[in-house]
Amino acid sequence: MENIKKRRKLKIWMQMLALTAIFMMYPVSALRGQWQEAFADLEAGGSVRPRIALTFDDGPSAKYTPVLLDGLKERNVKATFFVIGANIEKDGNEALIKRMQEEGHLIGNHTYHHVDLSDLNAEDARRELEMTEQLIFNITGEETSVVRPPFGEFPAGEDTDKLYVKWTVDSGDWVTKNTREIVRKVVTDTEENDIILMHDCYETSVEAALQIIDVLQEKGYEFVTVDQLLIE
Repeated sequence: MENIKKRRKLKIWMQMLALTAIFMMYPVSALRGQWQEAFADLEAGGSVRPRIALTFDDGPSAKYTPVLLDGLKERNVKATFFVIGANIEKDGNEALIKRMQEEGHLIGNHTYHHVDLSDLNAEDARRELEMTEQLIFNITGEETSVVRPPFGEFPAGEDTDKLYVKWTVDSGDWVTKNTREIVRKVVTDTEENDIILMHDCYETSVEAALQIIDVLQEKGYEFVTVDQLLIE
């Protein structure tokens, strides 16, 4: 961790030197904000917080997803939700998809029936994804950019412009359904750039997720959506 901090501080100093060179060519007023931002970061310890992504599969859940969204909003945390088409169409859950979008979360495709895509032929696998894609688009007006295949199994020969996302830390929440054990496992296993797998369809998972956020934020981690973590 100390080496990471040193590299970040060096990066900030390099950015400041570059800004200094630019100041010689452009009016100071035009770049004052960039200089102040870089200097403030350095004064704070030269530390850009290590980033991680919290992801939730198998929702939305009319009972538990709203509780999770409330907790995320309270903590100013953005997450990624890989949703199942069949769950979108029941219990008025379309409103939850809209809320996810409005509150800045990333919505991903988790198929329509939560099926193992590797067991399907190309046409059926494509249909599973397209059905959910259409539902999300009808609600949000936007196409999804990320897919998480159920069980982490990819369809054979699938050619898509979507980003297929797995995970690096499995909370095991759907197995243990024990809040304390879920929290212990995730906060112990998680490191910078990890993608945490959880579910928003269990009460214990939602309780654990909010506790995990509190612990890892205290440790200095920043929660981002998976596209920010993998692409930016």
